[in-house]
Amino acid sequence: METTFLQHIKKRAGKLIEPALLKSGRVLEVRSWEPSTMIEIDLHLPTADMRHWADVPYIKFRVDGLTFRDYTPSGWDADTHTCTLYVDAAHKGPGSNWARRLQKNDIVQYLKIDTTHHMPDPTNLVVGLGDQSSLGHFFGLQQLVYPVTRFTGAVTLTDSNHRSLFAEYFRSPLQPIADTDSTGHERLMHWVGEQGFCADHTYFYLAGNNSLVSGLQRSLRQQGFNSGHIKVKGFWS
Repeated sequence: METTFLQHIKKRAGKLIEPALLKSGRVLEVRSWEPSTMIEIDLHLPTADMRHWADVPYIKFRVDGLTFRDYTPSGWDADTHTCTLYVDAAHKGPGSNWARRLQKNDIVQYLKIDTTHHMPDPTNLVVGLGDQSSLGHFFGLQQLVYPVTRFTGAVTLTDSNHRSLFAEYFRSPLQPIADTDSTGHERLMHWVGEQGFCADHTYFYLAGNNSLVSGLQRSLRQQGFNSGHIKVKGFWS
C-alpha cells in the first residue's frame, strides 16, 4: 500500500516539475533497419547550441514518465539544429520502446545536453572500439576528427544484414565486424592485433555495454598500450 502511495506522489510531482525543466524537439524522420533492432531518428532541436560541441555530447531524453535515457547525437548540423540518433533497440526496455513508437513530426523532450568527455586527440591516431549501441557515439567522434584519415575503428554488429547495410550506406572508416563471442571483446581485440597500431601514437575510445568496455580496457593494457591513451564510456551493465 505504501509503495502505491509513493508511486502516486512521484507521478504527481513529475507532472509539476518536468514541464519546467524539459526542452523539446521534433522528429523529422524515422528509419528502421531490417531487422528493426536498429533505429535511426532524425531530430530538429531548435534550442540546442551545437556550435560549441568540441567533444562527443549526449542528450538525456524523456522516454517515459520520470524515466530518462542518454543517447548520443551524431552527424549534427549546427546551422539547422539537426542531428541523428542511432538507437540499439535489440533489448527490451523503456528506451527501446520509446524509439520504436516514434514517428515523423512527433515531439520529443529532453532534460539536458552534456558531455561524454570523449574529445579526440588533436594529432594522434583516433581508434573507436565498441558494439552496436555505440554506433552513433563513434559517428559523432568521427565528425570531430580532422583530418578524418586520423580516425579508424571497429564495431560489432550482431546481424549480418546490418553489417551489409553499414558497408553499403555509410562512408566511414569504421569497420563492422561479426559479434562471435559473448561480449564482442575478443573479436575486437583480434581486429586490433591485425592493425599493428603504434602504442605511442594511438588513442583508443571505447564505448558500449560495460562488460565489453571493461574487457577491452583490460586487454589493451595487457597488450602494452598506454592506459592514459584509453578513454572509456560504458552505457549499461
